[in-house]
Amino acid sequence: MTYAIIEICGKQLKVEPGRFYELDRFDLEVNEELNVDKVLLVNHDGEIHVGQPYVNGASINGTILKHSRGKKVIVYKMQPKKKTRKKRGHRQELSRLMINSISLGGNVIAQKEAEATTEAVEA
Repeated sequence: MTYAIIEICGKQLKVEPGRFYELDRFDLEVNEELNVDKVLLVNHDGEIHVGQPYVNGASINGTILKHSRGKKVIVYKMQPKKKTRKKRGHRQELSRLMINSISLGGNVIAQKEAEATTEAVEA
């Protein structure tokens, strides 16, 4: 099993090829490719490459599948005995990112299967 830990959107995320992840909105169009060079760790068949802080020559290639909004979060603030109440809602803008491949040293070491793409688009 090949996976990588990347730094994206101010978060660290474990990614595998052929899987999709909901991240903060990117300024990219749907079906546009995204290349991430901030790879912290790569595990390929038990061989682990750890970066300090990033692995040299490692990159992750992905595709933006769609843009959406997250679930609504209600923020309610109240001060007792003051008759002060505030109710606010927030929905986070999200992008769905499909991981296509993991590359190390310019060579693709893991790639998604063709079946995984059609399942993600239908969901």
